[in-house]
Amino acid sequence: MADAVISGNDVFSHACVGASDLEASCKFYDAALGALGVKNLGPFGDSCVLYGKEKPAFLVLKPGNGEAPSGNGVTIGFAAASPADVDAFHAAGLAAGGSDEGASGPRGHLPGAYAGYLRDPAGNKVCAYTFV
Repeated sequence: MADAVISGNDVFSHACVGASDLEASCKFYDAALGALGVKNLGPFGDSCVLYGKEKPAFLVLKPGNGEAPSGNGVTIGFAAASPADVDAFHAAGLAAGGSDEGASGPRGHLPGAYAGYLRDPAGNKVCAYTFV
């Protein structure tokens, strides 16, 4: 069951988060996702940046309607290979302007779950997860 929880690539084509300050958000995601081997694949137009390992899977963009992004109640989880990768994601995200939403460590709701939660500079909630 643990593999099914974090291997949603066969369900989603991509995920997006809004960013009022694209530069600040990209600094955060370059650092946090870089710790997981996810790369900044470059801009897509003037208001979107693509992230992925081999192809775009995560987009950071300025909302098309010009309003502030709002993701209350939404969390995007990134798969990590190990607890050390979760720790690196969390530390890099904090150092790059993110805020703590749950320190890296074991999670009691699923056997073997280990995760760390952050808010990006726009307030979007993200986490890195692995199972040990």
